[in-house]
Amino acid sequence: MKLTARGAGLLFRAPWLFASLLCLALFGTASDALAHAVAEGDKGYIQEVTGIKLLPFVYLGAKHMVTGYDHILFLLGVIFFLYRMKHIAIYVSLFALGHSTTMLAGVYFGLGINSYIIDAIIGLSVVYKALDNMGAFQRWFGFQPNTKAATLVFGLFHGFGLSTKILEYNISPDGLVPNLLAFNVGVEIGQLLALGAILIAMGFWRRSPSFLRHAYSANVVMMTAGFVLIGYQITGWFVS
Repeated sequence: MKLTARGAGLLFRAPWLFASLLCLALFGTASDALAHAVAEGDKGYIQEVTGIKLLPFVYLGAKHMVTGYDHILFLLGVIFFLYRMKHIAIYVSLFALGHSTTMLAGVYFGLGINSYIIDAIIGLSVVYKALDNMGAFQRWFGFQPNTKAATLVFGLFHGFGLSTKILEYNISPDGLVPNLLAFNVGVEIGQLLALGAILIAMGFWRRSPSFLRHAYSANVVMMTAGFVLIGYQITGWFVS
């Protein structure tokens, strides 16, 4: 199905529609029951592989980040109103620091959290960032939470989400540290790729007069997607 010029124009004049379609695409293509998970084939590889396998784990890390709709939604929220590359680098680095720390430490020390609970918290991070972008905390409470601290803290939870899944797959202790480091390198590569795509799309949108008109609506869509993630995971926790 080809997107006509008229259709493309509609998306740029109504970015909330574009955001809605993006969220539907993310959920429609998401596998493993909307969980912060590793693909089934990759799961089998992680369970069976032994020894140091650097390149495969770099690939797995990059694939996880690029296809991780929860990560992408949170990153979108983080950079939504950031225009200077210096500021983007600071926030993305804080998220990477948090994500890397708990992913590596969680697997190495065997610190697992119930997957439904941690995935619900990850959904909450998307809701939080959307509300922050909408100025909700200033209106409701009269102050602005520290956005850098929030990015770091939620990065820690995102890392625990992945470490919990890896622990469930009983990764071999043979070559564990090099493989985890390689996986983390892949995650950072995937994050840069995802960030690059987001910045290109946001760059086109920001040059449009419709950006400020529809920024609020786009964040409402993002917040709704976060609530869907939370609801699904809480329901899974109760029925499992």
